[in-house]
Formats: sequence, structure tokens, C-alpha cells
Amino acid sequence: MAGSERSPLLTYRLCSSTSVEEPGPAAARGSRKLRTFLGVVVPTLLSMFSVVLFLRLGQTMGSSFQVLPRSYWYELLYGTALLLVCLLVCLVGASIYAKATFLIFLIVMLVLVTVFVSFFAVGPTVVPLPQGNGSLAVNGSFTGFRLATLRGNLAAAYGVDYTTGRLMSFSTVFAVMFNGCTGIMAGSNMSGDLKRPSYSIPRGTIAAVLFTYVIYNLLAVTLCCTCDRTLLQKDYGFLRDINIWPPFVIIGIYSSTLSASMSNLIGASRILYALAKDDIFGEALTPAKKTSRGGNPWVAVILSWVLVQLVLFSGKLNTIAAIVTIFFLLVYATIDLACLALEWASAPNFRPTFQYFTWHTCVLGILGCGVMMFLISPIYASASMAFMLLLLLALHYLSPSSSWGYISQALIFHQVRKYLLMLDVRKEHVKFWRPQMLLMVQNPRSSIQLISFINDLKKSGLYVLGHVELAELDSLPSDPLQTHADSWLLLVDRLNVKAFVNLTLANSVRHGVQQLLFISGLGGMRPNTIVLGFYDGTVPQDRLARHPAFEGSEETALLSFPPVRGPTAPRRLSPQEYVAVVADAVKMLRNVMLARSFEHFDKARAPAIDVWPLNLLRPDSARYADTCSLFLLQMACVLSMARSWRRAQLRLFLCVETGARTRGQEDKLRQLLKELRIQAAIHMVPWDAVVALHWQKQQEQRARPVEATMNFPGNATCISDEYLKAANRLILEQSPSPTIRFLYLPRPPADTSLYPSYLHQLELLTRDLGPTLLVHGISAVTSTEL
Repeated sequence: MAGSERSPLLTYRLCSSTSVEEPGPAAARGSRKLRTFLGVVVPTLLSMFSVVLFLRLGQTMGSSFQVLPRSYWYELLYGTALLLVCLLVCLVGASIYAKATFLIFLIVMLVLVTVFVSFFAVGPTVVPLPQGNGSLAVNGSFTGFRLATLRGNLAAAYGVDYTTGRLMSFSTVFAVMFNGCTGIMAGSNMSGDLKRPSYSIPRGTIAAVLFTYVIYNLLAVTLCCTCDRTLLQKDYGFLRDINIWPPFVIIGIYSSTLSASMSNLIGASRILYALAKDDIFGEALTPAKKTSRGGNPWVAVILSWVLVQLVLFSGKLNTIAAIVTIFFLLVYATIDLACLALEWASAPNFRPTFQYFTWHTCVLGILGCGVMMFLISPIYASASMAFMLLLLLALHYLSPSSSWGYISQALIFHQVRKYLLMLDVRKEHVKFWRPQMLLMVQNPRSSIQLISFINDLKKSGLYVLGHVELAELDSLPSDPLQTHADSWLLLVDRLNVKAFVNLTLANSVRHGVQQLLFISGLGGMRPNTIVLGFYDGTVPQDRLARHPAFEGSEETALLSFPPVRGPTAPRRLSPQEYVAVVADAVKMLRNVMLARSFEHFDKARAPAIDVWPLNLLRPDSARYADTCSLFLLQMACVLSMARSWRRAQLRLFLCVETGARTRGQEDKLRQLLKELRIQAAIHMVPWDAVVALHWQKQQEQRARPVEATMNFPGNATCISDEYLKAANRLILEQSPSPTIRFLYLPRPPADTSLYPSYLHQLELLTRDLGPTLLVHGISAVTSTEL
């Protein structure tokens, strides 16, 4: 390995002792200081404990012991003051937050110990119930451990919540108690401040959840064995009344509530900062990107503080419990869905270390979250899902392209690969044929109109933009195509064409086109038609900057396309090689289209499509129902089915001689169109004077000596320039200025020496006709079967 090269594996090994994440600014790297216990376990434990264990069970709303005045406005004042303290701590940074939460963690653990000790140390006690609880009883009982108390609490008997006056049910109790699980994301929210996120988050979260699960279950069992139902239902602050020292619970309430508030505030601010940093919603969250010198996102902290302050106006936990629970359930269901998608996509880099992970657990989690959402409140659940859809729409339209990865791409790849394998070319049928186009583009600057036109012509089929770069890889230090690929993809995006890009390197254009015809596509999705620009003396014009998609855009400067060819600049291929490319495509059983004068193509005009299905280079063997004629007619019909061409008038021109059975030919053609379900207007065109020039040339050819004709083999010498010019005038007289013309393209002559003559005849035939498509079809593409 050269000393100047860098190995990604080596870089990973050298950096793995600190962080496996991509290094950012020095300030951001310096802020990653938290380890598993302080960064994940402690915040998760305190968040899960406080919301239900103390906030729910620790409010006293008229008890005998009251320190501060109680009313809605006083409680709002207390909450605002505590939230302000949390704001100040979070503005300082994650380090002081971790130290503060560790101190609170010790206090909460001490309070929990006193709570469990009190169940054994305190004897049977009569507990006065708070006033205004709607109960006829004035006292509740702490009985100590008794089997009768446990039996009395086993059955479900939902009563009225004295704080809200609402009848409780399983769903409402679940909504309240589920808030004890919402802190499970506290560690994940701190991923930006963790020293080793991939190590700390799974281990710390699982440890905290297991510990909390044990504590909750122990507490539930001891409560059911020691407290009667009246006390449990009518006094949410009874833990303080039965504690060995009542102020312990008061200290635990305020400490854990303060910690949970800080945890949620700092976690929400980190999520908001991450959304802003990744430009998830475009410019809407730009202010939240600002950070302090130490890397603390202080603007995101303030915005989160404002949102939390608004929540404080609700006044009671039960008022917002259902909404909060449904939103968290939706979040967990979405996380399960993301893991399920990664598992189904078989992404190699998705390697969960949790050994019990399967897609079955993901499905179970999604179903469980979905069912509980609608059990809690069908209205809130529906509204939250509608809100999520709005966010997804905003994400789709506002989020710029980024490099942090889309799970949809992994899923699409997985499904496309599977269905490509199922797309068996041996099962193809003419009824379901569709054009799959390979458009060869020398320079997109002069081919914008043609690129857009072929996008309409593809009819939901495969569309590939091909380009040949003339160079030898042996003489280059690296592949030059890699630097051009982004420009081509940007071109496709801005023109809004549904096309792939396929670039190749070759020593000649002909060899490059052969390569693309051989390798483009996969399985049953391979180009069956090649489109080439016409070979004439027209000087190409740069129309890229003037195109509406790029006009006034700064991205035009980013495109690496070379300037267009000047009038005196040498051409990349000769007429001989150009016709050879057409001949190669026919040998490879590809349909061929030659596009001429598309620099004059104007899609804004009233659409009109003219079709001339006669082989004008072989008027003596004219047929209207051969494979090539039917293919030409099919392509014109396909174009008329495109959305922007549905109002186009499809006109079919039938060349006839005076005295011939024109009525019979017209009737046969109408019957054919009827069987093919193609609606087109048929125009009968007398061309006696034109075809007479051809017959005159034929007679002169036969009058020559055999020795003279041996030097001009093939049919190409039988077509005079006078005949071709007359045919050209005939086309112009019948249809002066349609939007597009379709003409019959005969196959190139077998004798390669006649290639220049063949190209000359095509040039005379299509001169000054405007946008014209010469079509040679070899595929059977029409069917009269339904």
C-alpha cells in the first residue's frame, strides 16, 4: 500500500478507541464525554421513574401536609420556575447536566429505599383522604402485608379519577402508566454527547429498563398487599403518608421531576438540533443549527423550552396523558417499522447486537403499538397519524438530497432485484411490449429538446441516456467518468425525466455504442431501441442555460459538460462510422431511430403527429403492413398516449398512384387501424409525378451495359437525387409544419462502401422537414388480441 493512500479500515481501527462516528468540528468532538452510566442509564432511569412513580403517585391536590399554596396558577408558577432551572442547566451543557442528574439519581435511589423499607417498618395506619376527591369515605387504610388486602385489589373495579372527574378504564390507566416507559429513549437522545454511542445506548438502555421493570413490579405487588382499594384510588399522594419520614417523598418528588424535566428538555433539544443540522425540513429549522463554542445547541434548547412551557398550561398529567402516550406509541411503532424494513431489506450493515432481535418482534411491536393507540383514543390516534403524514409530506418536499442514507433505497433495491429475477425474457409477449430506449447523447448542451422528447416516447418503459467518452483507460490515472456522473444525474433531476445514465469509455464511438448495447439494462429490462441524433452539417447550439429548468440557476456552473462543437471543430465520427453504428444496432436486433432537426422542436405548439409509413427509398416495393411500418405506427401511437400529447392529432399519409385501387388500400388500412385500436386520420396522397422520377431512373439503369452497373451494386444507386427532392417537397406540401414527423428508415445496405450514399439519401429526404424521426423497426410490437 502506498504511503499516500488511506485505508478506511485502518482509519476505523485507529479511531475506534474514541468514536466510530464521522469526526466533526473540534468543538463537537470535545463534547462527546459521557459514558454508559451517566449518559444512558441515569437519564433513562430517572425519566422512567419520575413520570409515573413520583409525579403520578406523589401529588398531594388538598392533603393535610401542604407547604406551598395550591391552585392552577400557583402550580403553573411552580412548573415555570422549575422549567427555568432546567433551562439554565441545559444551556450550560451536557457535562453539568450529567453531574446534576447523577446527584439526583442518588437522592431518588435513597427515597426508593425508604419507600420499600416503609412497607415493612410502618404498622397499619389510617390515612386521611384529600378533600374534594368525590369519595364518601374520608379515610383510607394502610393494612400492612395481608392476604385479604391482596385479594381485594386483584379484581378490576375502575372508578372516577378525582383529579379530572372522568371514569377510568383499562385504556386510560394504560395511557397514564405507559408514561413510565417513555423515558426509554432518553439515552438515545443523548447520542451526540456519548463517547461511544453504539456501545452505550443498547447496554445502558436495556440495563435501565430491566431495573425499572423490577422496581415497578415490586412496587405494584407491595402496594396491592398493603393498601386498600380506597386509598389507592382516592389519594395519589399516599406514599408520603406511609413513609417512615414523610419529607423523603417530597424530596424525591421534586428531585426526580426536576431530573425528568432536564432529561426531556435536553433530549428534545438534541433531536431538534439533529433535524436542523441534517436539513430534514429544509430552511425551516435553520436557527436551531446554532451552537455555542463548546458545541451546545443553545437555540434548540430555547425552542424546546418554549414548547415545554406551552405544555405546562394543561395543568394535570391525566389531561395530556392520552396524547403523550399516543405520540410515544407512534414513535415506537415507527422505530419498529424502521428495524423491520432494514431486516426485510437484508442490508449487510444492519447487524443488531441484541441476540433476541427478529422481524417477528418488530411486527409484534408495531401491532401492539397500533392496537393500543386506538384503544386509548381512536380520535387522538387518527389525528396523530394524520399529523405524521403531514410531517412526511413536509419531509418529502422540503428535505434536500443528503448522504446520511434512506431506508427506502435499501427496500427498493431488495424488491427490484427480486422482481428483476422474476422478469423472465422467455415469457415476454407482444401484447405487453413497450419501448425501452437507449438515447446516445454526445453533449447534453445541444440535446435538451431530444432528451425531453424521448422521455415522452418511452411510455413507462426503460429510458437510458448513453454517452461515450473517447479515451484509453490505460493512459489515464483514474476513471474520468466518475467525475462526470454527478453532472448527468443533476441533468436528469432538473429536466424531470425518468431516465438512467450509462457512461462508457472507448477508443471509438462505434465501439462505445456496441458496449452500451451489450451491457445496458438487467435481465428483462434491456434497451430494445436505440436513438441517435442525425448526422448532418448543422452546427450544434448550446441551449442548456436558456432552458427553463436551468435558467437563472447557479447549478448550471456545476455541470461538467464541455462546450458545444464549433463550426470548424473536427467531428468525433465519420459518416461511414455513423452508418456502421446503425448497422450494428440492426445486427443486434435493436430497433433504430434517427432524430433530425430537434433543435427546432417546440412542445408548446399545438401537437400534431404525421406518419409516413412508406419506405420512400424503395417505392417499387412499398408495403404498409411490414414489420417496420407497423413499428413506426406503434411508436406514433405510443407518443399520442403520453399525457402531454393526448390532444395531438395523429395523421397517417397513404401514398397512392392514379388508377390504382386506392379505395381498397384505404379500406384495408382502416381495418388494420381498427384491429390495432389506433385512432388516426388517413390522408390519401397522389404521388404519380414523384414516383415517375423513380421509374425513369430504373429504366436508365437497365439500359446501361452490365459492365457499367457492376461498379454500383445494391439498390442505393437506383434512387436519384431528383426523386428524393421531389419526395421531400411532397411531404412539405401535405403537412407544412407538424410538431413531429415519423418516416420509414430502411436498413443500411450490406455493402459498406455504399454507407455515404445511404446517408446522403436520408439527408435529402429529410431536409428542411423540421423535427423528424426516422424509424426502423425489427420487433413485432402489435397484436390484435385483447
